[in-house]
Amino acid sequence: MKPLALDPAQPRRDFLKKLSAASLAALMSPAPRLLAADPDGEPVTAPRARADACILLWMGGGMAAPETFDPKRYSAFEKGLPVSKMLSTFPAINTSVDGLRICQGLENVAKVMDRATLIRSAIQPDLGSILHSRHQYHWHTGYVPPQTVACPHLGAWLARVLGPRNPVMPAFINVGQRLEGHGESEELKAFTTAGFFGNEFGPMNLPDPAGAAAAVQPPKGMTPGRFGDRYKFYRELIDRNPRREYLSDHQQESMLRAMDNAHRLLSSKERAAFDLALEPQEARDAYDVSHFGRGCLLARRLVENGARFVEVTTEYVPFFHWDTHADGHSTTDRMHREIDRPIARLILDLEARGMLDRTLVIVASEFSRDALIEGVPGSKAADQATAPSDTLQEAKHYGLHRHFTGGTSVVMFGGGMKRGHIHGATAEERPLIAVKDPVTIRDLHATIFTAMGVSPKTVFNIEQRPFYATEDGKGVPITSVFA
Repeated sequence: MKPLALDPAQPRRDFLKKLSAASLAALMSPAPRLLAADPDGEPVTAPRARADACILLWMGGGMAAPETFDPKRYSAFEKGLPVSKMLSTFPAINTSVDGLRICQGLENVAKVMDRATLIRSAIQPDLGSILHSRHQYHWHTGYVPPQTVACPHLGAWLARVLGPRNPVMPAFINVGQRLEGHGESEELKAFTTAGFFGNEFGPMNLPDPAGAAAAVQPPKGMTPGRFGDRYKFYRELIDRNPRREYLSDHQQESMLRAMDNAHRLLSSKERAAFDLALEPQEARDAYDVSHFGRGCLLARRLVENGARFVEVTTEYVPFFHWDTHADGHSTTDRMHREIDRPIARLILDLEARGMLDRTLVIVASEFSRDALIEGVPGSKAADQATAPSDTLQEAKHYGLHRHFTGGTSVVMFGGGMKRGHIHGATAEERPLIAVKDPVTIRDLHATIFTAMGVSPKTVFNIEQRPFYATEDGKGVPITSVFA
């Protein structure tokens, strides 16, 4: 399916208008229908599932591979250091895999890399302009925005095709990302959705993992009986709207089923999974190093209780966290501390509970970073950084600031992946592009879907045309990473 025409200089407002139009069209469209064969008549068969659940640890903002999982030549800060000599600003450390090194600051993750497959050759297109919102939309849905339909999030695909693991637990839960109150809130909302599948397959959003328990309780001052009365009244109100002015029958019925699911959760024992206070103090202390760390603990509890797909984010807010346009080195040093212990503890906890083999844990970001190059060599994309391109004069310019799409790292634990395996490579000297076994988003998604037992060619009929799990159904799984 071809995206709508988009001028690289198109204002964000126009971009959002097109996304809003696509969303409205999806709301008015009939129910999408799962097809047993693709348009060429080839049968769509599900692969053997290696995993039952998936946890996506999202490094929102552009995690620099040379500062995390793909260290290059290290240069310490000194005034007058040529920027062209700055590849990594952290030295490399050994891991539990012979010959595999990652960056200083990830010492705990280094100890569990023998449970991981490390993809060092993920690549992304420039998309005309290298903006976080466009690349995050592409990564999470598999489609370049904007589209003529509202594209479902990866988690919504798994919720729709596989269904819930536990009928009481939401199949798709999004942890740690505020969708209000900052400069790209609307763009994030555009892909944090079930799209044309309907509300019942959309995410349960939990911006604050520490306050998740409050999300599964009736509003303050409202008794369960009063909550039930309000729910009943809402159903009657929907049923009395024969004109269906704003929602198709499918979307209205999906919304009601979403409310049914929420009502069932509020009265279930599984709602205790949302309460971090029920964890032993030692476990809380291990994760309680950051907002993200608490999200990792919550993800473990949710998957233990039957969630199908949980995304935990370091949170994308422009110019914060991994969005290191200034003070790159010091910010990345802080981000190391925020993710290192929680990721390692999550892997060890899943393993200790006998869950790691059937849980796919992914660490990923929308693109990498470079000190000099925006996008890839030859890109006409506008430079997003204000850092100098000649020599360093101030410590705040030490680090990797520019968006780089030519070589990105993705880490995958459990879920049928090989242990202690490295796939692909990037160049040792700039430009740090993938030079061995490059992996596109389409093929990365095909690998994730295949691990979860979903064919990358899974296709729905939407608005009388096919819409695939991977773009045009052409995603090819990286079979060499499977054990």
